[in-house]
Parts: sequence; C-alpha cells; structure tokens
Amino acid sequence: MEPKIIILLGISGSGKGTQAKLLVEKLGLDYIGTGDLLRRRREIDDFTGRKIGKILDSGKFVPDVSMVRVWIDIWEKLKNRELFKGFVLDGAPRKLLEAQLIDQALAWYEWEEYFHVLCIDISEEEATLRLLNRRMCVGCKKIIPYVGEYKNLGKCDTCGGELVKRPDDTPDAVASRIAEYRERVVPVITYYEKSNCLVRINGEQGIEDVHADIIKALG
Repeated sequence: MEPKIIILLGISGSGKGTQAKLLVEKLGLDYIGTGDLLRRRREIDDFTGRKIGKILDSGKFVPDVSMVRVWIDIWEKLKNRELFKGFVLDGAPRKLLEAQLIDQALAWYEWEEYFHVLCIDISEEEATLRLLNRRMCVGCKKIIPYVGEYKNLGKCDTCGGELVKRPDDTPDAVASRIAEYRERVVPVITYYEKSNCLVRINGEQGIEDVHADIIKALG
C-alpha cells in the first residue's frame, strides 16, 4: 500500500482527534499531534525550547517558521525510515501560511502524490452543542465526545473513571474557538478547495459512519 499523508480539518468539536486516532489504528500511520510536538519541544533547554514555552504559557500562537521547524524535525526522521506508511497531521495547519509552507515541505520530501486533505463538516450550532456537553475522564484524561452512545456514558469506557465537564469548555471560550476557526482555518479550507485536493466529510453522523466515509475518500 502506498503511503498516506493526511490532514484533517474542521471546527472544534467536529471529531478530528477521534478520527485521527482511528486512522492511525486502522492504517498503521504515525500520529503527529501539533500540540504534543510543541510540548515536547519546549522541554529541550535551548533558545527555541524556552521561547516556545513562553508562547504556549501566554496562550498565543507559535510563529509559522518555528512551527514548520518542529514538523521538519520529525518528517526528516520519517523520510529516512525504511518502512514508511504515512502520517496523520492533527491540529494543523491553522493559518494560510502554514498550509503553503506544508505544501513546500511535501514537495521537498517528494510526498505530494500521497497527500490527502479531509474537512469534517459540522455546523457551528452542532459544534457549540458538542463542546458545551463533552466530558473528560478524571483518571486517564480521555475526552468523551458528545456524540451517539457516548452521550449517555456513565463512566470512562477506557479506565472506568469519573467523567466531568472540562473547565475550559465555557460558552465564552467556545464562542472564541469558533470565531478563531472562521478567521484562521476557513481560509485554509478555501485554499485547499481551490487546489482541488480537499474532500468534505459529513461530520454530523455517528463516529463509525464518519470513519467509513473517510476510508472511502482515501481510496
């Protein structure tokens, strides 16, 4: 099977993280979570690590040039791997320039023909409903989505821990995330649509149905 380089886009609450993990399990891909990469990079005691730490603590965005450097570090390792199946990039790109720089990096590593961009579509109303009602496990910190059978889950289905509402899922915070999506991510979606490389997926279905549509879109 040829490698697959997959970017998942969508509004907060659309299920990108859940679908990314399902793809990793089914296709044997590497998972590249942008937030995880930045948190690991900040632990390196050099100028960039300290600077990333300050930016993350302030709640601001890491500049595009630093973000691409973090991705390049791991992509170089993947390119040199003897058996490379591909990866899912979760949490990026969140800005138009990031998308353009990713295109250049894909060309550099000769991965363009393996590139797939999928947008999981849900309405802003559905996103608001999901974000205000999703829960988190006190024990393993797993996020329990407000979708399908998970709506009525009494305990964490992984560790049996207590489920609580996330403290940052307030109406004001959710509204801010949606506004940020409109401002930053929608132009990225438009960019990929104009490049004819984006496939839209109906995200207002059950998790299994969304996954099936993604697998179909990937061929």
